Amino acid sequence: MKSFFGFIIKEFRHIIRDRRTLVILFGLPVIQLVLFGYALRNELTEAGIAVLDMSNDHVTLDITEKVLSSGHFQLNARLTHSDQIEPAFRRGHVRMVLLFEPGFAENLTRDGSASAQIITDASDPNMAQLLQGYVMAILQDYERSLQLPGGVAVQAGSPVEISAPTAQTGASALQTGRVMPEVRMMFNPELRSANMFVPGLIAFILMLISALMTSITITREKETGTMEVLLASPLHPVQIILGKVAPYLLLSVVNVLTVLVLALLLFDVPFRGSFMLFMALSGLFIVTALSLGILISTITSSQQVAMMIALAGLLLPVIILSGFIFPISNMPEVLQYFSHIVPAKWYLIIVKGIMLKGVGMAYIWKETLILTGMTLFLLLLSIKNFKIRLQ
Repeated sequence: MKSFFGFIIKEFRHIIRDRRTLVILFGLPVIQLVLFGYALRNELTEAGIAVLDMSNDHVTLDITEKVLSSGHFQLNARLTHSDQIEPAFRRGHVRMVLLFEPGFAENLTRDGSASAQIITDASDPNMAQLLQGYVMAILQDYERSLQLPGGVAVQAGSPVEISAPTAQTGASALQTGRVMPEVRMMFNPELRSANMFVPGLIAFILMLISALMTSITITREKETGTMEVLLASPLHPVQIILGKVAPYLLLSVVNVLTVLVLALLLFDVPFRGSFMLFMALSGLFIVTALSLGILISTITSSQQVAMMIALAGLLLPVIILSGFIFPISNMPEVLQYFSHIVPAKWYLIIVKGIMLKGVGMAYIWKETLILTGMTLFLLLLSIKNFKIRLQ
C-alpha cells in the first residue's frame, strides 16, 4: 500500500506541475459555465411586435401598455390595416402581431367578452409558441383584474379577413376560448433559462473534463513508454488504474464545488435539496465519467486519438441525448431508447431534482441505481481491457 499511495502522490505532483492540465481542469469549466450560462437563453427579451388596434380605446391601449411594459416585447410598428401584416412579417421587423377587434371596450363592457388575435411567424415554431404563451399570460392576468363574467377571448376568428396573409407567411393564430382558471408554474415560475441550463452544464462539464483527462493521462504513459515501467513495478494493474484516477476524482470534486458556487452567485440558481446528497451523487457521476475515460484509454494508443474519441463520442451525446438542451420526449422513439445509455441523462434528472425541486433519495433512487450499474459495468470493462492489452 505504501507504493500505491506514493504513486498517487506522484500523479498529483505531475498534474500540479503541468500548467496545461491545470488550465483544462480548472479554467475550462469556469469558462464553459460563464459562456454557456449567459449565451443559452430561452426567455423573451425585446421581441419585435406590431399592433393592429381597430378599436383604439382605453382598454386596448391599456393592454398594449401592459404587454410592452413586461420587458419581453418591443413595439416596432403600429399597423392600420390587415394588408400590412404580411409585409411586416416579410421584412423581418416583427415576430408577432397583436390584433384588437373594433369596439373592443364596448364589447367587453356590454357582453363581458371581447376578441383579440395573436398572429405569430411560425417559421420558427418554438419562438412562435413562446410568444403566444407570454401574451396569453398577460391577457389572462388582465382578464382576472377586470373580474368580469366573460373576459378577453383570444381566438382565430376576427372581424377582418387575415387568413390569406397568415397562410402565406407561415403565421399562426392561437385558438382558445375564455380562460378563467388561475395559472401557476412550479419550481421555475419566472421561466429563467439559467435554472434549466446550469444543471445541465454541471453534467456536461464533469463528463467532458473527467473523461477527457483520464483518457489522455493513461495514453500519455503509452506514448512515452513509461507504461511498461509501471507494469513492471510491484503495483497491480488495478492499482495503476486507481492511482491514475484518484487525483482526478478529487480535483473533479473541487470542480463541482466551483461550478456550484458560480451557479449560485452569478446566475442565482436555487438550491433546495440536500447538499450532502448532491455531492455524493456527483461523486458517483464523476466516477462514471472517469471510468469512461479509462475505457477510452484502453482502446487507444495516442493522446490525439483519445482526445478525438472523448470529444466526438461524449460531446454530442451529452448535448443532444441527455435532455440538456433538447427535450428527450420530443425526439424520435429510437433516439429516446438510445438516450438511456447516456449517463449524463440520469445525472441531469438527479441534479434538477435536488437543486430545483428539493427531492430526496426516495424520488431519485431509480436514476441513482442506473448510474451505479453503469459505473460498475464501465469499471469492470476498463480493468478487463487494460489487462488484455498491456499485460
